[in-house]
Parts: sequence; C-alpha cells; structure tokens
Amino acid sequence: MSQNGARKTDRGERGHPVGFAQAIANTAYNAYEKRLLSEVRKLPIPKHVAVIMDGNRRYAKEMEMVLQEGHVKGKDKLEEVLDWCLLLDIKVLTVYAFSTENLKRNRKEVDSLMQMFEENFRKVGDDERVHRHGIKIRAIGQVETLPEGVQESIRYAEEKTKDYTNYTYNIAVAYGGRQEIVSAIKRIVDSVNVGKLTLQDIDESLVSRYLYTDGLPDPDLVLRTSGEERISNFLLWQAAYSELYFSDVYWPTFSFVDFLRAIRSYQLRRRRYGS
Repeated sequence: MSQNGARKTDRGERGHPVGFAQAIANTAYNAYEKRLLSEVRKLPIPKHVAVIMDGNRRYAKEMEMVLQEGHVKGKDKLEEVLDWCLLLDIKVLTVYAFSTENLKRNRKEVDSLMQMFEENFRKVGDDERVHRHGIKIRAIGQVETLPEGVQESIRYAEEKTKDYTNYTYNIAVAYGGRQEIVSAIKRIVDSVNVGKLTLQDIDESLVSRYLYTDGLPDPDLVLRTSGEERISNFLLWQAAYSELYFSDVYWPTFSFVDFLRAIRSYQLRRRRYGS
C-alpha cells in the first residue's frame, strides 16, 4: 500500500471527516464570538453607528464574480448588520450606500444599483422585522437627483415607517458631506433673507438642525471596511467627534466578530471631545 493510501486508511480508522480541522476551528471561533458578545454587552453601547460599506467591487473581482453580484452580496450583508444592531440595541444606524461621486461610474453599474435601490426601499417598507421593531427608515442625500422610480420607493418606505420611534435606519444615497453642508448654508441664508432668522441665531446647534440628520444624535462610531482609512465625504459635520474604526475586510465578508471588535474598540477609548 502506498504511503498516501496508508494515510487515508489511518484517517478513516480514526473516524475524522475531511473537514474535522475546520470543524474544530469553527467551534473555537463560535466560542470567541460568544465571549466577545458577552464582553461588549457589559459596557455602554454606542447610540449611533455609521458605516462606510466599502469593498463590494474588489470582492467581486477577487471572487471572479460579475460586478453586480458583489453589490448583491453587499446588500445581503447590510441586512445582517441591521440584525446585529437590533441585537445590541443600537438605536441609530446610518450607512453610506451611494455617494454623489458614484454617479460618475459606468452607466451600466449605476443603472443596476438604481434598480437595486428601487427594489429594496420598497422591500424594507414591507419588512416585518422593521415594523415589529419600530424602525424608522430615512433616505438622506440629494434624493431629488435619483430616478423617479427610486424616489417613489423611498417615499413608500418613509411613509410606512414615519411614526416609528424605537430605531432609525438612515440610508445615505446620492449623498455628499460637503454638498449637505452647502445645502444647509443655502437654507439658512434663505431663512435670514425672509426674516425667520438673524445672524445672531446662527450657531452649531442651528446648523445641525438644517442637516439631513436633524433630530438625531451625531454618530458615536464611524466604521469603514476594505482597509481604506478615510471618510470619503461622509457625515463631515456630524462626525467631528466620532470615533473612527477601520476594518481590513471587504464589506461582503464583514462578520459579526468584525462588528463586535469595532464596538469593543469604541468602548475601550476615552472620548475627550477636545478637552
């Protein structure tokens, strides 16, 4: 009998399946996840988590998928993250789904994303989980620049959830942080011109009320996937004192353990707010 054959026989006699080592690794990983979750629950949970979902396209390329499959995987991951936020009782989740700069991408990719947005805003408006937990859905960004079908789906989801107050789920689409601030400035100037405001009324609190996130706390934690370490025009005003966390995994492969590590990192930091 060959040496290889002997090895196969020995392995069979011990009764170990081919994936035995992987099973051991999975068991250890699950135990680590459970311990990490327990540790995270012992300390204050951030009220508002903002996420830059980066890496769908690179993931698709490395996995030799068509580009659209990467975006579908990213959409599926977002649904998981919403469950994780509910599990940890994170009250506000804001995700960067599509920037104003993304409109410059290949027309076929943009059209495909618009179709996905149209389908999924309507889907989230009917999501039993959303209604059971009382999650308010909001789209933030230059929504008026999106195709009419997407705008209709956004209105549908927002209308169906407008009275909910337990949680808020913001989807930043056609969004840019600088554009948001410029828009706020224009609206403030208009209010001054018609006598609703005076120059003396303008302070940080007032500016915040003219932003898309009016009425919500600023993000405690901004996390980004894919290894890039920048915020890419996301929540520039609101993230002034946010804790930043960068994960080196692509968004579709972002795991619950990765998420817990981000929360744990936030919990171990001392927030000084400039003092």
